[in-house]
Amino acid sequence: MPFKFDADGHIVVQEVNGQKLPVFTSPDGKDAPFDADSTVATIGRLNGEAKGHRERAEAAEAKLKSYDGIADPAAALKALSTLKNLDEKNLIAAGDRDKAVSEAVKSVEEKYAPIVQEVETLKGQLNSHLIGGAFAQSKFIAEKFAAEGPAGVEIARALFGNSLKVEDGKVVGYDAQGNKLYSRTRHGELATAEEAIELLVDAYPHKNHILKSSGANGGGAGHGNGKAGAKSISRSQYDAMSPQDQASFARSGGAVSD
Repeated sequence: MPFKFDADGHIVVQEVNGQKLPVFTSPDGKDAPFDADSTVATIGRLNGEAKGHRERAEAAEAKLKSYDGIADPAAALKALSTLKNLDEKNLIAAGDRDKAVSEAVKSVEEKYAPIVQEVETLKGQLNSHLIGGAFAQSKFIAEKFAAEGPAGVEIARALFGNSLKVEDGKVVGYDAQGNKLYSRTRHGELATAEEAIELLVDAYPHKNHILKSSGANGGGAGHGNGKAGAKSISRSQYDAMSPQDQASFARSGGAVSD
């Protein structure tokens, strides 16, 4: 992972959140700042997690040794269950006991099913709100997308919304293969919602149709200065389209005029 040097032979640095970081070139040719402190901290954390996994495995292996000699664990469990039922024969017959437990569980499930459904619905609404907020607040979409304002946000969400999920209250990005997206700057850490959106757009094969052209300046990119022959429609016409049609319109190089 070579660092990037300038014409004078000095390592190129880039300021990130007030901190000057050296820039390196990754195998895919992308330049990204290298946060050494974050990387060292992540390596330490991962080493600690690996140690914990090893210790738990050793403890489980030691516990299993106490069951040496039991050739058929399933048969042993069945025998223990039979003995338990015999101990309770003066209370409830084994068959009646199982039926009573089953009916009790069913009753509780039916009682709380509406609450569980309501919780799942609220959870889905919250997740949708968090993902929608990630697109709406994205600086990358606001600055780089050819379609400006809400149109750019709607196009981005239509194309990449299914690649973002909410886990432990945070928006997490996934690539086309189902792998989590990691930060290019904070190595070993998951990408933020903003970083994930940029990574997803960068990997999109038709990104040139949804981003401003390299020679465009601000809003002019959407009014004929970009792709030759681009179609222009009014904001009201664009808003009347479905999300799928809006995405298709942007991919074809169309522009929205206010």
